[in-house]
Amino acid sequence: MNYFKKILHFAVPYKKYAFLNIFFNILYAIFSALSFVVLMPLFKVIFQSDNAEKITKPVYTDIYSLGNFLNQTLSYEINRMVGEDKSGALFIVIGLVVFVFLFKNLFNYLALYNITFLRNGVLKDLRNKLYQKTVDLPISYFSEKRKGDVMARIGTDVLEIQHSFLAILELLIREPLTILVTIIFMLLISVKLTVFVFIFIPIAGIVISSIGKSLKRKSDKVQKEQGYFLSLLEETLSGLKVIKAFNAQHYFNQKFNRSTKRFESYSNKLINRTNLASPVSEFLGILVFGILLWYGGSLVLVDKSLDGEAFIAYLGLAYNILTPAKAISKANYTVKKGNAAAERVLEIIETENLISDAKDAVQKNSFDSKIEFKNVSFKYQNEYVLKDFSLTIPKGKTVALVGQSGSGKSTLANLITRFYDVNKGDILIDGISIKYLKKNAVRNLMGLVTQDSILFNDTVKNNILFGKENISETELIAAAKIANAHEFICELPSGYETNIGDGGNMLSGGQKQRLNIARAVLNNPPIMVLDEATSALDTESEQLVQIALEKMMKNRTSLVIAHRLSTIQKADIIVVLRKGKIIEQGRHEDLIASKKEYYKLVTMQSLT
Repeated sequence: MNYFKKILHFAVPYKKYAFLNIFFNILYAIFSALSFVVLMPLFKVIFQSDNAEKITKPVYTDIYSLGNFLNQTLSYEINRMVGEDKSGALFIVIGLVVFVFLFKNLFNYLALYNITFLRNGVLKDLRNKLYQKTVDLPISYFSEKRKGDVMARIGTDVLEIQHSFLAILELLIREPLTILVTIIFMLLISVKLTVFVFIFIPIAGIVISSIGKSLKRKSDKVQKEQGYFLSLLEETLSGLKVIKAFNAQHYFNQKFNRSTKRFESYSNKLINRTNLASPVSEFLGILVFGILLWYGGSLVLVDKSLDGEAFIAYLGLAYNILTPAKAISKANYTVKKGNAAAERVLEIIETENLISDAKDAVQKNSFDSKIEFKNVSFKYQNEYVLKDFSLTIPKGKTVALVGQSGSGKSTLANLITRFYDVNKGDILIDGISIKYLKKNAVRNLMGLVTQDSILFNDTVKNNILFGKENISETELIAAAKIANAHEFICELPSGYETNIGDGGNMLSGGQKQRLNIARAVLNNPPIMVLDEATSALDTESEQLVQIALEKMMKNRTSLVIAHRLSTIQKADIIVVLRKGKIIEQGRHEDLIASKKEYYKLVTMQSLT
């Protein structure tokens, strides 16, 4: 229930609909009980014999006989209006019954009408909040989480909360109101009978509640397993070429089948436990109803303290309690299931973002002098991948980072863009620590081109613009020309309006990378970060992309992480890394002349 208290905060913007729902539910509860009470005069009119004693004006005696007094008063007034005309009395009573049932169903609809806006509004806001938080969380969070699990939380878990959210509103408002109003009318008809009935209801409640104790645990297993096989599906679609190339279909089929088998087992246990709620509650309700028939019948036939028509109406009222009681029972189970979903969704929403703006963070819009890495140390888990790293990049200079895999090159790109924060030391731009600059300010100063060409299922134009507005066609084309992309774009079926498919799969690797470069050029940042931007390309594509990169880096400060050393020979400074430390640095010619680590790397690449 604690999780749903937090979920209820999302209902605050829709409190108007909640109040309207409560108001119409109160009216529904009143008319629901009245729909059985108005049957009492109907039965009296139908079953009253011609030689029955004439109805006299009733006299109020005490609270215990209030129900009989109201029933007799209504019968007296009907009899007074129509006299001996039983068909007229029947017409009036039936009209009264129809009137009550009409308004009962009208208020039921109006209550559901208003709750619909609240439910769907909460669903929308919850999804928006979850997506916003997902985008805002640091990259490190998703290195520990499966994508499919996050997708399951935004999709199925939020839907589960929606259904549970409705159930808990019924649990707290509609059904208890119906039961309360019904009990009031039952007490008006017979206090003795009502007290007798409510000796048995708590016993039935204890039995029903004991069934659902393990539902949250079982539901949690179902949702986790669903997240797992969605992750497996996402991995399969992403790596389908590799799976087919290595004939690994059977292996992945087995993994998926094992997951769906576990999902089936968990789901069967959960659903069977949930399904047990309805028959058990119905049986216990009928058991209580049977006891009620025995005791109530004795009050009518033996004790003579209750009229027959009042007892029939009372049975209707008693049965009227069973439906909301069953709904509360089912809602209770649904809430237990939804509790697990709410826990998973709130885990993301409430996750603290460790990479956030400082309270007094500065909005810096220009780059004036230099970038400094000061004694930077960093680790992803246990071992440091950078150790006491220091480097200065003056404005307008191109600095290349080279070294074997695992030496910490890409880590520096992640740190300067503040995808991660350093463990020790600091990174400064114009003498200001990036921890005291707004994150968007740091990233606005930089253009990032990685070895993975990240494109979206949209047009060429929108992939280059990437959400930017008020960009003229001239600026768009100019950026594409700098990236050596304009020519091949014009050859596409619809030019700049061509949809490039999921992940840009309609394009070659070189074409995709040139679109990435065009996007970075259009952003016009003073600092460029190139993380092995040509490592995944063939020789011809690499040359075209390299020309585009050189155009882009002109008059900009650039940090280039290079795999192919032939691409960084013109760099102002080449820094050679090994195990997170600088082992040498200088210009290409000087490093070759020294015949140390850089010379060995160049020699090895030239031989391959």
